[in-house]
Amino acid sequence: MTTLFLMVGLPGAGKTTRARQLADEHGALRLTPDEWMLPLFGAPESDGKRDVLEGRMLWLALEAVRLGPDVVVDYGCWSRDERSAIRWLAEAEGARFRLIYLPVDAETQRARLAHRRATAAGVTFPLTEADIVHARAQFEEPDAAEREGRTAVDAPPAGWTDWREWAADRWPSFA
Repeated sequence: MTTLFLMVGLPGAGKTTRARQLADEHGALRLTPDEWMLPLFGAPESDGKRDVLEGRMLWLALEAVRLGPDVVVDYGCWSRDERSAIRWLAEAEGARFRLIYLPVDAETQRARLAHRRATAAGVTFPLTEADIVHARAQFEEPDAAEREGRTAVDAPPAGWTDWREWAADRWPSFA
């Protein structure tokens, strides 16, 4: 049985570093949109293109788990709905789902982001203090039950038949 690992956390939490480790340990396909956005579009958010890229990466992740290799999806997934949708989709394909949450306190986050700016300016996204504050305010931290996979996936929000339909709206190119 294949596994879809989902990296969850704020910028600077260490998600991509851990995603690389998991990919190496498991011979997994690693899908990290941050590594594609600058080369393709020259910006971290470019007129909704990130959502389009993530949608195709999610489609690819599900194709891959059907074929056999493990997959590491390195999105951050700040909302419970995003995490629920990806878990539901992975399990619908017969894959195991593992949520990998990397918490980071504000001081450590700022230090890591400053280090990243100083050492990898051309290949990383500059984040302002306002970006950091906004991210922290928007982030829905997974509780222990969600982190450990002890709860059933919630039903999709009102108005959606299932998580596949919700995901196609959230990530337009997923459908």
